[in-house]
Amino acid sequence: MLEFTEIKARDNRLIKLITLLQNSSKARNDNRLFVLEGLRICKDAALCEVKFDTFVVSKTAHSKLKEEVEKLAVLAEKRVEVPDDLFKKISDTVSPQGIIALAKMPERVKAVEKSGRYVALENTRDPSNIGAVARTAEALGISGMIISGDSCDVFSPKAIRASMGTLLRIPLYFCDDITSFLKDNSLRGFACVPRDDADIEMGRFGFSDGDVVIIGNEANGLTEKTVRGAYKTVTIPMRGKAESLNAASAAAIAMWELGR
Repeated sequence: MLEFTEIKARDNRLIKLITLLQNSSKARNDNRLFVLEGLRICKDAALCEVKFDTFVVSKTAHSKLKEEVEKLAVLAEKRVEVPDDLFKKISDTVSPQGIIALAKMPERVKAVEKSGRYVALENTRDPSNIGAVARTAEALGISGMIISGDSCDVFSPKAIRASMGTLLRIPLYFCDDITSFLKDNSLRGFACVPRDDADIEMGRFGFSDGDVVIIGNEANGLTEKTVRGAYKTVTIPMRGKAESLNAASAAAIAMWELGR
């Protein structure tokens, strides 16, 4: 039987660390750890061979889900049980299941497959959008996501939840500058813009291997630097009165065309 260290103090070092990791991108990067909460997401992470540093379970969850808890807890270097009220303090959900894993950030993928097709996100600030794009990318067979350094943290609890675990599976490429990244990796970038004078209208062009659709910030779109540095600009034709689509919707349409 596995041994769990019991923690009851709110000022315990681990409890403080979990709270920091839930709320701070800097803390996640400094510690190279992020929080996975809930049975399903922890199972998905285990299947993806994500490494667990610490497994935390509430007293009630340990009792009710003993077999599943033990299967996951054995994968962690440290195992902790806490009272239910203390678990609620460190939880980021309204109705916590009582299961948290502190996961080690995976090594960053360096090699880009030239035969792949990718989506790039520039300055995407909403973690829900990052998660939604990841889910769609995986569903449509997109080879990976390129994330600019000014985007929100893909390892935030909200992004991980919104992706339903996809961010643990799909290859992620991080860069300071998307234009330079595409050039260095011999990829063709197609800047998605809501403009009538775009080079290409989505649906009237066939993408090829090595192509990337680039999606911009929710409010401001792509930077002019990225638009100028792209191989072509591409727009989604708008039939109604709306002037633009939100980032996740635009990305979904662009990735559908990219994968056709």
